[in-house]
Amino acid sequence: MVAKKSDLWTAVREQLLGQGIDLEALACGEGGLPGALKVVCIGTSMRESVDELGSASRDQVVMVRVDADTLADLDAWVETGAVKSRSEAAALFIREGLQVRTAELRELKDAIDGVDEARSRLRKKAREVLGADHDDTSGEETR
Repeated sequence: MVAKKSDLWTAVREQLLGQGIDLEALACGEGGLPGALKVVCIGTSMRESVDELGSASRDQVVMVRVDADTLADLDAWVETGAVKSRSEAAALFIREGLQVRTAELRELKDAIDGVDEARSRLRKKAREVLGADHDDTSGEETR
């Protein structure tokens, strides 16, 4: 007898919960076992990603050096016709990689926001201490 996929999924989820592993918390979300396991949701096909990339504006330029194996992989994607160029292939995989690391990137952006707020407070304090003629953008006095 062949079990339905949904029945199998339910059985696996229940078994994992019985072992103290919340698959829902691990999969595509926050939480989980820090450093021990990361479950990543990947779309069923690259077609969605390629279509999204094709509809997005790509007007920013990034220069990147890659090794021979990576270049061969990019060329293989171009050869399949899935993407038009090495640039498009690289953009696709950069986007995919960034999506995989969304949680980490969010943490880094939060830290950067904290640094920006601290700089702002420092500049405000410097204006108070040094006087109103202090220019907080260049670090030099305005004349």
